[in-house]
Amino acid sequence: MIILNGGSSSGKTGIVRCLQAVLPHPWLAFGIDSLVDALPASMRTSPDGIGFEADGAVTIGADFRALEAAWMEGVVATARAGARVIVDDVFLGGAASQQRWREAVGDLSVLWVGVRCESTVAAARETARGDRTQGMAASQAHLAHEGVVYDMEVDTTHAESLTCAHAIAAHVL
Repeated sequence: MIILNGGSSSGKTGIVRCLQAVLPHPWLAFGIDSLVDALPASMRTSPDGIGFEADGAVTIGADFRALEAAWMEGVVATARAGARVIVDDVFLGGAASQQRWREAVGDLSVLWVGVRCESTVAAARETARGDRTQGMAASQAHLAHEGVVYDMEVDTTHAESLTCAHAIAAHVL
């Protein structure tokens, strides 16, 4: 498994697509955005679900956390069944989020990758995308990395996704 962590609009999804293109075997991609998209609309209005505040803050409730744990277990089960898996996540809880993944993956081999991007650059990408709450990129640029331990880091502030993917692939091959 490869687990990429970084704030919103840091470039994780682009790196995942490039990794799938440059790695010699098929790798499945699972992203936290897909989990959020799979939630019923009611989970976005309930304090027990996930909320996106006007300032870009994200609130997480108990029901979301339970579904996230089930999702993680499913992703890990896919890897245990023999698939190569890349995860694209945002560790809103920093080290606590990484610990949830560590407990889920158990003894599986994982390459932990930090995807960094200067907050101003991520914020500009967020504006250009138009599909994110303004302020998420800036608020998550540092928060997602607090207390997290990585095997390697890449910085997309000036590096292209493909360059970052090649650097990560070198650690996998």
